[in-house]
Amino acid sequence: MSKTKNAAGRVVRCPTCAGDSLYSPDNPYRPFCSERCKNIDFGAWASESYRVEAKPDTQDLSDDEPHGPH
Repeated sequence: MSKTKNAAGRVVRCPTCAGDSLYSPDNPYRPFCSERCKNIDFGAWASESYRVEAKPDTQDLSDDEPHGPH
């Protein structure tokens, strides 16, 4: 979802602060606008604030079943 295009790259919305961010090799934090926004996003993943939903497959289900007396 590019807002504008220029010779250096395109300007996109930073996923953290919604400010302008240059999506270009010149921006080492892309798609974030700054190191701060990148670290905020990383911290949210590390603290499990963000989660990717996954349904258990048959292997996961069989691992949870008891395997007999212990």
